[in-house]
Amino acid sequence: MTGGGTGGHIYPALAFIRYVQKIQPDSEFLYVGTHRGLENKIVPETGISFKTIKIQGFKRKLSMDNVKTVQLFLESIKRSKEILRDFKPDVVIGTGGYVSGSVVYAAARMKIPTIVHEQNSVPGITNKFLSRFADRVGICFPDAAQYFPEKKTVLVGNPRAQEVMTSGKSDVLEQYGLLTDIPTVLIFGGSQGALKINQAVIQALPQFAQKEYQVLYASGERYYNELSGKVDVKKINCNLSLQPYIKNMTDVMANVDLLIGRAGATSIAEFTALGLPAILIPSPYVTNDHQTKNAQSLVKAGAVKMISDAELTGDNLVESVDQIMGDSELKERMARASRQEGIPDAAERLWSLVNEIVK
Repeated sequence: MTGGGTGGHIYPALAFIRYVQKIQPDSEFLYVGTHRGLENKIVPETGISFKTIKIQGFKRKLSMDNVKTVQLFLESIKRSKEILRDFKPDVVIGTGGYVSGSVVYAAARMKIPTIVHEQNSVPGITNKFLSRFADRVGICFPDAAQYFPEKKTVLVGNPRAQEVMTSGKSDVLEQYGLLTDIPTVLIFGGSQGALKINQAVIQALPQFAQKEYQVLYASGERYYNELSGKVDVKKINCNLSLQPYIKNMTDVMANVDLLIGRAGATSIAEFTALGLPAILIPSPYVTNDHQTKNAQSLVKAGAVKMISDAELTGDNLVESVDQIMGDSELKERMARASRQEGIPDAAERLWSLVNEIVK
């Protein structure tokens, strides 16, 4: 397995590894990442064998750094071939990020079966490049098919979706001071938090405090100090719970009625597998504005409502939540649409793709 830079590339790979380890306990895995990427911290903690190569991304503007990037890419292909010769894999799967470019390309040149896994509706430059050489391309959104060779491309979904299906109804909300028998809204801006979402929630708290539903908000560590500085978190209404982060996010997702957050591919895979309706606020700070494209496909399906980051306010956030939480028929329609968009057997589908190309 190879992929890195962001959690969106790493967590689907780890979810797939865990799935295969359950059904094929004697399987062996090697994860190749970079020494600077998030994978260098996350993967070794799982006990999976991990090796690194040195590589960096291209600058979108003309820059002498791109000369160094080309040099590093060529060197990383050589290093990748050394790693592959030593490990002798049956298949190489790349989940995105610059590191997967070197490893998957090297594997393809060595005639090792290869799969590219694209999580978003608009692919990054690495996966577009690799699709010319890989044996198969697994996608998570039907809209992504237009960017890849038709005969190679298969809708498989994100392995995180299958993993989240192990979560069920429980009393997990009690851990956050909330009741288990009241409709619940979960708001989070990703692991780092999101400034605009945080600002909107601060504005919305007095209104949320008067509602019949309860709200669980994970601000991210970065914004929790700002939040607790403006709001006495120990004295807020009992239907509100403000947290810096939520460790058991998938368990919480399985016990709420509405989700509000960014439109990252992993989050979408998780909540659609569970059949959750959502209000999505796509991040404007991502490559190719892919989060907006991710969200638009679900808006079209009737599974989510979208508010742009620029237009988000406390008032329109509360208005949107009230519209969904106050209309049980609308909420159920959105939930059904979300469930139809989900791919809860994604890891199994990707495993089938592996078996197609490994002789």
